[in-house]
Amino acid sequence: MTGMDAFLWEFIGTALLLLLGNGVCAVVNLRTSGARGSDWIVIAMGWGLAVFIGASVADPSGGHLNPAVTIMLAVNGSLEWSLVPYYLLGQILGAMLGAFLAWATFKQLFDANNLDEAGNVTGANKNTGGIFFTAPAHPNNGWNAVTEFIATCVLLMFIAFGPAGGELGPLKYFAVAFVVVSVGLSLGTATGYAINPVRDLGPRIMYAFILPIKDKGSANWGYAWVPVVAPTLAAVAVGLLSMAL
Repeated sequence: MTGMDAFLWEFIGTALLLLLGNGVCAVVNLRTSGARGSDWIVIAMGWGLAVFIGASVADPSGGHLNPAVTIMLAVNGSLEWSLVPYYLLGQILGAMLGAFLAWATFKQLFDANNLDEAGNVTGANKNTGGIFFTAPAHPNNGWNAVTEFIATCVLLMFIAFGPAGGELGPLKYFAVAFVVVSVGLSLGTATGYAINPVRDLGPRIMYAFILPIKDKGSANWGYAWVPVVAPTLAAVAVGLLSMAL
């Protein structure tokens, strides 16, 4: 595995992850979507299947799609540290591209979202940030970081200690996808379960600076550190634990 191989596959796989993950959030939330108002189960399932598709396509690089996975594997010695920058760069740029593609897919719906049936501007696009990045149910970022740390540990412990490491063969990504669904259903509503720094940061950057959504809202940068720092700390913790056991 060369650095450029890692970059390319992680870029493609993470772009697919965010296209489909942000896409399911758009489907559930935009006013003229045929699935508007679908419940949390649809979002959790959509994200889980997005992981399965993105990781399966990125299988040549191990289908990380997540700096927390990459860092954990580097900490426990399963991945060369020299490859980590290539993985991380592919992941963040792929996440940004995926967010852009999700916006492009639903461009007409974003335009219509800001209007009511009579064509009057409602300002609804101020609430579209949650389609792209996570937000907590409550504003205490210390406890939100605890939540993200715990949720990320669940995912990483399955990857480190469960059967997903190879015994399931081609089904390993399907198994991981269902862990993501489980985390979303059981732990997700407190913070939106980023459990992946680039899944949150890449789309947040795109929403704040690139995506031309009329009358869009704030990118909530005051919270942005939580879904980056907490999963990274979980990666180090699980990496050290798996190295010790």
